[in-house]
Amino acid sequence: MPLHTFILNGKPVSVDVEDDVRLLWALRDVLGVTGPKYGCGLGVCQACTSHINGKAFNPCSVPVKDIHPTDEVTTIEGLPATVGKDLHPMQEAWLEYDVAQCGYCQPGQIMAAVAKVRQARAAGHEIGDADFDEIRNICRCGTYHRIREAIRAGAKNF
Repeated sequence: MPLHTFILNGKPVSVDVEDDVRLLWALRDVLGVTGPKYGCGLGVCQACTSHINGKAFNPCSVPVKDIHPTDEVTTIEGLPATVGKDLHPMQEAWLEYDVAQCGYCQPGQIMAAVAKVRQARAAGHEIGDADFDEIRNICRCGTYHRIREAIRAGAKNF
């Protein structure tokens, strides 16, 4: 099998899988990184949302052959990049606003929220309703109101 190398949560990793294996399965089944969840396998539910080179993407839709050695993949496990803290401010806001019910989609929701806040700031504004409308992650429990509150609160702290 071909060997695929990339950076995962700040560390170089290699997986020995066929080219057409989706990155989600390489992460979960080969590397044991279970934060990104399998929901649909089509990039629709976005439960697997992670970051590639700082931007949100869905590893269930990307064959591992499309990931390059210099690509930086960040999952929820690699998100806490804050000095002296165990959790990212968005994760802290999720807890403060009691967002999760079942919790299945929450890692993807948080990763999408962090990427969207960064995108809004890069465009020169704070996150607003138009940005929220672009977040397409599905929450089966319907906690969308609390998700928006948590994103606003989390955005203030990073």
